[in-house]
Amino acid sequence: MITRTALLALSACALALTSCATPTTDPRQLPSGDWSLDEAHASVTWQVQHMGLSWYTGRFDTLDATLAFDPQRPGESEVTAIIDAMSISTGDPDFDAELANGWFHADRHPQIVFQSTALTVTGANTGELSGELSLNGVTAPVTLDVTFNGGLTNLLEGRPAVGFSATGTLDRDSFNIGNLPHSIVGPTVRILIEAEFLREGD
Repeated sequence: MITRTALLALSACALALTSCATPTTDPRQLPSGDWSLDEAHASVTWQVQHMGLSWYTGRFDTLDATLAFDPQRPGESEVTAIIDAMSISTGDPDFDAELANGWFHADRHPQIVFQSTALTVTGANTGELSGELSLNGVTAPVTLDVTFNGGLTNLLEGRPAVGFSATGTLDRDSFNIGNLPHSIVGPTVRILIEAEFLREGD
């Protein structure tokens, strides 16, 4: 027999799980502060055109990032991201080593670093994040189109969490990535980012 106390407890859990599963996209509902990357729920994927036939896809397996976020002034948010260049992953370990050492020169430039310089709010939950990307010994400006997916209290972590999606492109020639002709590997690199952040100090 289920007691009244047990029913109340179950109801409270159900309400908590419901609120957890419904992110708010209003940044004013979220706390300000410093946020760290939830590495288990983050990815950086890249695509390059192969012989004009398809977009070949790979990723980086090791990354970290921090976010300074004030919900009252979202345009002043700052992001720093660091990727381990050796963690490039295509599903082919031999090719991964060739890309890391021969294309990205990870032995000399082990980190890929993005430092934001400005965030322009373009919509209710969208923005353009500008910054400096340091890759393969070259530092150049890039801009990412960012979507704020929302925030909630992550009950599994016991603290607030926020999530973003971002896309962008870069010219591999500008960063001296590889020397194959464009007829084999296209010059444009697509970047697709999914990232969740957890508030520090909670």
